[in-house]
Amino acid sequence: MPKKTGERLIANNKKAHHDYFLEEFFEAGIALSGTEVKSLRAGKCSLKESYIGIEHMEAFIYGMHVSPYEFGNIFNVDPLRTRKLLLHKSEIRKLVGKVKVDGYTIVPVKIYFSGNYAKVQIALAKGKKLYDKRDSLAKKDQRREAERNYKIEKMY
Repeated sequence: MPKKTGERLIANNKKAHHDYFLEEFFEAGIALSGTEVKSLRAGKCSLKESYIGIEHMEAFIYGMHVSPYEFGNIFNVDPLRTRKLLLHKSEIRKLVGKVKVDGYTIVPVKIYFSGNYAKVQIALAKGKKLYDKRDSLAKKDQRREAERNYKIEKMY
């Protein structure tokens, strides 16, 4: 049977784009149980309060909520359990160096299926100040207004 190709988005972390300047992106696999994979395929996942930590040169995702699979009964695990991320050692070293020295943080951006594998896109991020958030909201409003005006002009 041929492998599936392409990406299917499961969850997106919109709050990360609002609260941080996302600078460098990495792709990581996730260590999941069988019922968690089935729940992800159903789209039952949330990244809102999640973050990534590195302990003993291993990356973990904390606070990611994967709803229990409805037909999983005793095989379901804790929805908020800590899950291991599968990254290369050199990527982990790079992340550790940036977090310790430059004041970056690591945030999950999105979860998707790449072929048959569940992946997380993580980013090295710097926090935005309040005035930065206001500025990005103003730019978004300007862009939306310009698109609306262009749409109206195009109709006539």
